This record gives sequence, C-alpha cells and structure tokens, in this order.
Amino acid sequence: MTEQRMRFAEVLAALSTATDLGLGQPAGHAARTCLLAMRIARALGVGGAALSDVYYVSLLRYVGCTADAFEVAALAGDEIGIAAAVGPVVMGEPAEEAAAVALPGGTAAKAVMMATHCEAAELLAARLGLGAGVLTALRHGFERWDGRGNPAGLAAEAVPLPIRIAVVARDAELWHRRTGYPVTAEVLRRRRGRAYDPAVVDAVLGGGEPMLAETAGSPWDEVLAAEPAPVLIGADRLDTLLTVVADFADLKFPAALGHSRHVARLAEAAAREAGLGEECAVRLRRAGLLHDLGRTGISNVVWDQPRRLSADEWERVRLHPYLTERVLERTALLRPLARLAGAHHERLDGSGYHRGSTGSALGMAERVLAAADCYQAMLQRRPHRPARTPGAAARELVAEVAGGRLDPRAAAAVTAAAGHAPVRVPSRWPGGLTDREVDVLRLACRGLSKPQVAEALCISVKTVGRHLENSYAKIGVSSRASAALYAVHHGLLGEPG
Repeated sequence: MTEQRMRFAEVLAALSTATDLGLGQPAGHAARTCLLAMRIARALGVGGAALSDVYYVSLLRYVGCTADAFEVAALAGDEIGIAAAVGPVVMGEPAEEAAAVALPGGTAAKAVMMATHCEAAELLAARLGLGAGVLTALRHGFERWDGRGNPAGLAAEAVPLPIRIAVVARDAELWHRRTGYPVTAEVLRRRRGRAYDPAVVDAVLGGGEPMLAETAGSPWDEVLAAEPAPVLIGADRLDTLLTVVADFADLKFPAALGHSRHVARLAEAAAREAGLGEECAVRLRRAGLLHDLGRTGISNVVWDQPRRLSADEWERVRLHPYLTERVLERTALLRPLARLAGAHHERLDGSGYHRGSTGSALGMAERVLAAADCYQAMLQRRPHRPARTPGAAARELVAEVAGGRLDPRAAAAVTAAAGHAPVRVPSRWPGGLTDREVDVLRLACRGLSKPQVAEALCISVKTVGRHLENSYAKIGVSSRASAALYAVHHGLLGEPG
C-alpha cells in the first residue's frame, strides 16, 4: 500500500460495491452507473468541478440506503428483496411501484425512508471529505424533475444537476441490464419530463444503444480511469476513510454499532502485544475496520433473529466473510487486506467459515483477528443473547482455545490487550512444544530459511533461532531432517486448508 497507489476513488469503489449488495443488485451496478453518468455528463458538456460532482454522486447516491435496514426489515420483511423489487420503479409512477411491492404506510412511509437515505448519504459523504456540490446533491438524492420527489419536492433545474444525471444513469443501467435497449428506451421516454430531466434523457437516447453498452473490461478499473481529477491520499487519510467504511458496515445492524472500530483497535494492540511488528499491526487495524463489510449483503431479517438460526439462515450468515473478501478484491488498494479480513470467522479445527480453513492455513494475523472479533462480539448484546462482561468474554476465549478453535497465543494477546491478566493454556502438542514452536518447526521442516520463516510469521530471525533451538531440545533432535521425521510421525505438519 504505497502512497502513490492510494487512490481515494478505490475506497469509494469498494463502498459502492457493498452498497450494491445491500440493494440486491449485482456487484458493479454502481460502477456501471457511474460510467454511464460520465458519458451523459460529457454529452451535455459538463466539465470542471461539476463533472467531478457527477462522478462522486453517481457512485455514492445509494450509500445511505442501508442505514434503515433494521427498521425496514422489522416493518416489511427482507429489506434487500424489497430494495431489489423497488429499484426499477422507484422513479416510476405510483401504480408501477404499488405493483412491484406494497410497503406498510404507503406514500408517507416511502417519503420518510427516502429522507433517511438522503440524510445518511450526506453525512457519510461529509465524513469522507467530499465537497459541497456532492453533499448538496446527495441531500436531494430522490428528487424528480416534476417536483414529486423526495425529500424536498424540488422541481426542474432546482434539482441538482448531478442528481438529474445520476437518476437517469442508474435506472438506465438497471433496465438495460435486465431487459435490453428497446424496453429501456421506452422507459426513458415514458418518464421524460416526469421523473427525468428531458435534456438528460435526450442525451442518452441521442447516443443510442452504444451509450448504454456494458463496459468492455473490469468496471472498477474503468471507474478509476474515469475519475475526472484523481485524488491521492496518504496513510492517515486512508485510516480515516476506512473508519467511515467501518461505521457504514456496522450501521446495517444496530446491535453491532462500533464493533468494527473496537475490533480494529483490539487486533492492532494484540499484534503489538504478540510482537508481530508494526506492519502487521497496521494490517490488522485496517482489516479489522473492514472485516464486516460483507454484512450488508445479508438481510436484517436474518441478523435480527432473537432465536437460534435455521439451517438456511445460518448458511446465509456464513456468506458474509466471503462477501467482505469479494468486495475488497475489487481494487488494488484494498486487495492485500481481502483474505485477512475474510478470515475473521475461521477456526484452527476447520469448524469456521467461509473457507473452513485449518490451523496450517492460518497465519498469526488471521488468528489474532479471529480472537479479537470473537472477544469483542461477546461484549455486545445480540438479538439472541445478552452482552457478556469482559471477564466472561475472556473466559469464553479460553474455552475456545481449550476446544482447539482459537490460537492460544492470539487469545492471550487479545485478552492482554483488553486489560486482562495473562492466561496460560496447556500445550496440546507432543514433547511439550508450544504453538509458536510448532509454527516455526513446520516451516523450517519444509525447507524455509530462518529469514523466510521470520518473514512468514512476522517475527525476528533471532526469535526463529531461539524457537528452533528450544524445539530441537524438547524433541531430542539436532538437525532439520530429524525434526522433519519427528514432525511427520507426530502429525505436526497439518494439511493445507
């Protein structure tokens, strides 16, 4: 993550992808909307700062739409399914929307919902550091040309230009992907002068189907290339932005508010407690901020259950680390954090998810993040259980270690970072080997040099040498070859997860 690679837009692209998941749209919907909005804007002769506003607004217009997922799910059921059903008709006529989905409370409930989405989008965009033009536009994200929109009922050119463009671009992308060009063109003509600015519709129809053609390559690469005035960010700004993303993810599930921030701080402190080095500590802080981003893709109908989950609901929950990983994989900036962030529910015995990795496939960073997430989650109330006290959470972590699910060193580092007295767990390995000694021995037996082992485990070469010396003494050998034979015989090498 060198500074020259740190593009502001890469963070926004990941955020927009998570928003797609929360709306029941395929990943890349917002990215393709942004690309189409830029084509429309240029066809209309928009340039300068206004063009940048169109870019950011079209990418983030729906970023506030998971803010009230809890309320919508409680009121009407699966909020992701509802959003997917409403998407094509939200800017249509009332009869179209009524035919797609019936929301309790009707028009009044919709107005409140849209106002909530706009307000949340504006607040998040302000924290991201976006300019006044973007904030004003997002504040009026669901206004219509005919004045029957939300939240303020603005009409015609009083509606901010970025919204007039983004509204058409979003709907055109959605309809074209679902139905093709002829139906899309008919929808645009029907809504021209009603929901849509006539000039924007004319720009799309004037470009014909090529204007709506899908992007030829990766939409995320093309979105980054399309940013009118690319913004580079430093490490401090990146951490600030990722904290906004963390709050966005937690907002989806009120019981988890603040969870990602706390996991990030705890994992970072535990990394230092365990002597993993500054680089590893920073990676864990950032992965902790992002680890629950995939939660947006799972309905609150599942998250908010006050009872034991059904098999189907549990399978859906098991998807969220996978979704986190897929979102982060989209851009080069966050890709190095994807696998680590997606491993926060993995367990040493293979009982975790989404990969079901065993200990041999989990590095120390993954083990620390899993322990930090586990401990911190226990401190918060969940719909199916009360919050645990710090002492009870620490004891539960020890029980997870004793059961072979969490790493003892990771758990010890997390509990120490959380302010608890050190807890020792007896070694489960033959010869009295510790977990760290087994980690070092595994890699050394496979032919890695001391510097390579040190790099893999985020420890010093001197520490590797000390662990090998202790290991050899405990198992009564004096060479790598003999240690390898011992390791194979006693099942220390494990199997790839």
